[in-house]
Amino acid sequence: MLLAHVARAESCSKRPTSGFNGKLKANVVTIVILSRGNCGLSKCVSVYMVAMATADLLVIIFNVIVHQIFNYHFPYSFLSYTDVCKFLLYVYFVIIDMSVWFTVSFSFDRFVSICFQEFKGKYWTNRTATVVIGTVTVLAYLKGVPMLFSYEPERIINNVQWGCWPKVEVFTLPAWEVYSWIQTLSVPLLPFTCIALFNSLTVRRILVANRARRELRGHSTNNQSDPEMENRRRSIILLFTISGSFILLWITAPVSFITTKISGTVYYQGDYSDPGYIATESGKLLAYLSCCTNTCIYAVTQRKFREELKTLLKSPWSLIPR
Repeated sequence: MLLAHVARAESCSKRPTSGFNGKLKANVVTIVILSRGNCGLSKCVSVYMVAMATADLLVIIFNVIVHQIFNYHFPYSFLSYTDVCKFLLYVYFVIIDMSVWFTVSFSFDRFVSICFQEFKGKYWTNRTATVVIGTVTVLAYLKGVPMLFSYEPERIINNVQWGCWPKVEVFTLPAWEVYSWIQTLSVPLLPFTCIALFNSLTVRRILVANRARRELRGHSTNNQSDPEMENRRRSIILLFTISGSFILLWITAPVSFITTKISGTVYYQGDYSDPGYIATESGKLLAYLSCCTNTCIYAVTQRKFREELKTLLKSPWSLIPR
């Protein structure tokens, strides 16, 4: 997430390869199932969920498999050329931004659709969701442009530039210090605030509406099932499980960054037992894990998603259009 932390020597410890194939397949399956539109979700919600699943899939491919695993197992491959390395680090930051802000966009969509019914017809459309996702993507790519100019070759062998290392200006110029803080505030401290605000207002609105609906239905029908209230309950469960999982798994990363900034620690110089190093790497691990949990959340909270998943497991060919 941060310039100095990402650019430490890549040869720290062996990168685990087990488990990521399963997470990769899970995200692919999620994208396929949600794209079919048979999960009982509106097209607008499906657009956001497909976008989140796609961003999570890209995080696993680029940030974990390419950046972490391939760089360790294939040193001095074309991935280690300085230009390629800088591009991968740029993509690293952009995809993390996309994954985080797609989750915020989904929370905002639920907030508008529930709390502002008068705007629901205009905002809650497939076209609007596509525009929002496209705008977030473009802003993420623009925001990461300074990353392309913040690294220099780690070493030069036979006039070939290898590796990436932060320039001295990154740690000395106030502008880079400000940019580093902007990165941390925008991912994920500001998203934390937005998600907490949107969710609290959304739940408050739902609770008030449910109370009014019960009063209108009267005490004589309190024991009867209410499909509308059941849908609202499922919406709260889905919203809170996605948002809560995101916050819990991301909280370690900004805390470790702020702690190291206050203590003045930037490099760990190969001391892998240093508490700062352990906290930073744990934060990165949990952040990557957050990109693998949404599939489990959908399976637990959405009955039709489970049915589609069972269909896929029983007959994979059934998902191919006739």
